[in-house]
Amino acid sequence: MGEIKVYSEDELHLKPSVKGAKMWAVGLEKAMLTYFEMEPNTEFPEHSHEAEQITLILDGELTFIYEGKEVTLKPGEVIAIPSNVIHAAFTDSKPCKAVDAWSPVRKEFL
Repeated sequence: MGEIKVYSEDELHLKPSVKGAKMWAVGLEKAMLTYFEMEPNTEFPEHSHEAEQITLILDGELTFIYEGKEVTLKPGEVIAIPSNVIHAAFTDSKPCKAVDAWSPVRKEFL
């Protein structure tokens, strides 16, 4: 059985991700949470991953491209991306803050 851990704000250090984005990650054995701060005109190029991804926009806007569609999410909106679905994302002229839930854990983020 695992141990409960509480993370203070001081322990959640932002580190570089793609150009224009910083993030932190907290993971358990089967799930994880990431937090991203993105500058205007930040791009996450087309990609896929084994992990399922659920993204909640906290501030600003984030546009996702997938299966020939383009959708721009605003604060309070959520996108759920199944495992191995090809997608891309980008910010426009506004910065964005978002959280992602992942399963299984993306160890490269930890």
